[in-house]
Amino acid sequence: MLACAIIFNFQFSIFNSVNAQVAGLNTLTVLDLSSTARTAGLGMDYLALYGDDLTVGIDNPSLLRSTMGGSGVLSFVPMFSGGSMGSLTYAHTFDRIGTVSFGFHYVGYGRFEEYDEEENHVGDFTAGDYALTIGWGLWLDSNFSVGANFKPVLSQYERYTALAVAFDVAASYVSDSRALVATLMARNIGAQIITFDESVESLPFELSAELSYKLKRAPFRLFVAATELQRWNLRYDDPLNPTSTTDPFTGEVTEEGWLAGVADNLMRHTLVGVELNLGSSLFARVGYSWRQTAEMRGIDAFNLSGFSFGLGLRRGRFEFSYARRNYHLSQAPNYLTLSYKF
Repeated sequence: MLACAIIFNFQFSIFNSVNAQVAGLNTLTVLDLSSTARTAGLGMDYLALYGDDLTVGIDNPSLLRSTMGGSGVLSFVPMFSGGSMGSLTYAHTFDRIGTVSFGFHYVGYGRFEEYDEEENHVGDFTAGDYALTIGWGLWLDSNFSVGANFKPVLSQYERYTALAVAFDVAASYVSDSRALVATLMARNIGAQIITFDESVESLPFELSAELSYKLKRAPFRLFVAATELQRWNLRYDDPLNPTSTTDPFTGEVTEEGWLAGVADNLMRHTLVGVELNLGSSLFARVGYSWRQTAEMRGIDAFNLSGFSFGLGLRRGRFEFSYARRNYHLSQAPNYLTLSYKF
């Protein structure tokens, strides 16, 4: 039934809780999902990173560079219950307007059985979200750059269709030594054009910032991101993890301290990651999201919710990346990305 597809879509939306809006306030959270393994391995929404890797420019158009022209990226993420996510992107550099990327991104939710009101099986149907992405980046000088993504998105759930148009705009700063890279980005500015019904739902708009830094002789680069800057309070009442405690004998209620609440909210806005260079062609990546841990932790059970891990291997024109992102105890999808410089 259509309800199955909607439930399935909601399950996919929690995959992006490291950067998603507060649940239930937005639609088309597929706009936030990155399918590239390097980004997923670092636990980030996008990367503030100067280099020639097109996977950086896909999600952060302000760091598209002329050296990325002629590069292609193919990503695939097998999901649960027959679902999958993937993308295909190619970049070209034009003399006067800068570097442009052309991409296709999809999330397929699998095949569902359809029943009528009398519970008779009448057929099967599929559900999915499909987005085209046209990215543009321009360097103003050797340190400052700007960019934008244009993202029309089609949602097709059985016979129901919705269409939205969104934009990302970003600006980046790169130090002369290239050790420090910082990005400020506004994502998913736009609206629904065609809706499932008469209700127009908002897109998952987000304002965020990220920086990365590499010590002069250190074999690693550190990443720190501040997410959801347009909204301070990312907490909600969780009956399984209450913020207050009640004495079973006296009935006295002890409320959470103000400072603890502020610290928790601050940490929910923060993502951290590190990329370790293990040689000229091998990289290891680790990322962490406290918000993911807080929202998906089990009861009396330790799990790796909030952690992400990845590896990268570069050989000549090829680069292969793998990542595993632990969203919660039962779901940890694997990301596979292949890049090639034509």
